[in-house]
Amino acid sequence: MIRPLLAALALGFSLATAADAQERVVNVYNWSDYIDPKVLEDFTKETGIRVTYDTYDNNEIVETKLLAGQSGYDIVVPSGPFLQRLIRAGVFQKLDKAKLPNLPNLWPEIMQRLAAFDPGNQDAVPYMWGTTGIGVNVKKVRERLGDMPLNTWDIVLKPELIGKLKDCGVQMLDAPEDVFPGVLNYLGLNPDSKRQEDLQRAGDVLFRIRGAVQKFHSSEYINALANGDICLAVGYSGDILQAKKRAEEAKNGVEIAYLIPREGALMWFDSFAVPADAKNVAEAHAFIDYMMRPQVAAANTNFVSYASGNLAAKPFVKPDILNNPGIYPDEATFKRLFTNTAYDDRAQRLITRLWTRVKTGR
Repeated sequence: MIRPLLAALALGFSLATAADAQERVVNVYNWSDYIDPKVLEDFTKETGIRVTYDTYDNNEIVETKLLAGQSGYDIVVPSGPFLQRLIRAGVFQKLDKAKLPNLPNLWPEIMQRLAAFDPGNQDAVPYMWGTTGIGVNVKKVRERLGDMPLNTWDIVLKPELIGKLKDCGVQMLDAPEDVFPGVLNYLGLNPDSKRQEDLQRAGDVLFRIRGAVQKFHSSEYINALANGDICLAVGYSGDILQAKKRAEEAKNGVEIAYLIPREGALMWFDSFAVPADAKNVAEAHAFIDYMMRPQVAAANTNFVSYASGNLAAKPFVKPDILNNPGIYPDEATFKRLFTNTAYDDRAQRLITRLWTRVKTGR
């Protein structure tokens, strides 16, 4: 009886090992709070592909991992200028569009703007897009600034105005590539300028208001706004609208508004891309294609309050999101949105130096 038992055990072990070897997986590296968890569950149920999902809160982390090589990820979601720089560095592989039958669902105008970073749309598929603007605790800001318009960079960049908000808390993105373009545009300069004197002027403006900024961080401001711990944040549209949603769910009396400044705002894109050394390329394409289904894209937009790069998703987006001009701007506002391209090495060094000065005061 021993031999058959051993044989059965050996066979069972062999089958288990084979099953483990055949398990399909996709390793995703995405921004924090940026996908509906149910979408991941449904994807695995339908395809049998397990999703390993890690998160980050700034582009620099992604860039460092990818440039070092062997990141272990099959999909990453960098923003425009970082995508552009990483494409130039040869970090990504061209997408196999034959494996992406849902590509026609994408938004042509968004694809056209994304092509500034990804010529011919060869390496990336847009996931979400939005703007970098201003989030306010309406009551606290009104108490301090009165009835003046709030949809203006004045309340951030004029020391005499932001100084009145210091006591109720101000936070700003720790992301110079998302902050400098708005400041340059406010100064009447090219928001995509790489000129040393232009960047220096923008850095000086930020340095003058740094004393009013409690913290530079790219995600903490969401809960800080929602809880009423701060009254103003310079941040991403969807993050601030998430803060609004959390405050409403908590019924804590905090009214949050997201404002696209009348002077104009940076338009950014986060896109799916597949690293050149990805191990699970077929699974990566299956994941991206699933995310481009209209109902799936809408589910993610409904969860995170960012505009989808998927035009076919619009009929499935909740009306309060679709009709919110802070998420899907009207045509006049859309025309005031601008994009920025990657900094060259010289401009990047200057931006890094200026931003360090803003954050540290030295």
